[in-house]
Amino acid sequence: MSEPWITERISLAGIDAGLLFGTQDAHLKHIEQSFPVKIIARGDEIVIKGYRVDTDRVVRLLLNLRSQIESGENIGSKDVAFEIEVAKGEARGRGAEEREEQRKEEFKLSALKKLVKPKSETQRQYLLEMQNSDIVVAIGPAGTGKTYLAVAAAVSALNQRQVDRIVLARPAVEAGESLGFLPGDLQEKVNPYLRPLYDALYELMAPEKVRRLVEVGIIEIAPLAYMRGRTLADSFIIVDEAQNTTSMQMKMILTRMGFNSRMVITGDITQIDLPKTNISGLVEIQGFLSTIMGIKFVYFSEKDVVRHRLVQEIIKAYEAHENDRKNGQNG
Repeated sequence: MSEPWITERISLAGIDAGLLFGTQDAHLKHIEQSFPVKIIARGDEIVIKGYRVDTDRVVRLLLNLRSQIESGENIGSKDVAFEIEVAKGEARGRGAEEREEQRKEEFKLSALKKLVKPKSETQRQYLLEMQNSDIVVAIGPAGTGKTYLAVAAAVSALNQRQVDRIVLARPAVEAGESLGFLPGDLQEKVNPYLRPLYDALYELMAPEKVRRLVEVGIIEIAPLAYMRGRTLADSFIIVDEAQNTTSMQMKMILTRMGFNSRMVITGDITQIDLPKTNISGLVEIQGFLSTIMGIKFVYFSEKDVVRHRLVQEIIKAYEAHENDRKNGQNG
């Protein structure tokens, strides 16, 4: 005799049901596609029908999402995907105790203008490593949150007085930092290359506060060459676009660390702008720094992209094209 279907209900009172449903019920459809259940939106409640084990998992999943909405969060497709993976993990035998521990590790960064939390398992690992390791190297494609989450972790650490300042650096004009040919004064020359770092800061802090902290030097945003000869103590240091550092530049910035400092290095090794004769410092350090205690490498993939859905597909298409090209050359 087969197990009978059961019916469970979840109240939607007090929340914006549209956030839980998603555009054209996309969130509910995603959940239905992931579990053998039927989900029906009916008035001010959701009805879930299925076998008990599946229905119970989906009920817990939806209650978690509802709780996030009640706390003021804006639910997106990545949040739904993460909860689905957690629920599937339970199905593979992970107990409730381990799941609760994972949710604690997921932590939300505090003392920011907006709520920041991981949208994928790799992002969760990344945030955890930035909390526990002195140097974290994040490698992966654009749109995976490498820079944004690093800036968020830095601002959170500053606001909680774990560090005294934030230092944001990146190579300018590919890796050569040859700024003389560009029009304008020095600030006008480098600003276009530093703009993504400003954009991340403005999302996480009030613009007037960012400007004030930059003016007094608590936040420093500068080309990588400006770091030479310095020791950066009590600092949260972020080196962005590190795939465009040369071997010597990477060694230079890594050796700038002082006491009570943390460093995050981010980059996409598929988008190196260096001349063919130069080795990327980011590529090189994977070979001999990964075994040093206190240095952690985190690798992102197209699955972690948090931009438009098509960005994931574009990245996969480029990877396939590159593999075909290499196979054609070797054939």
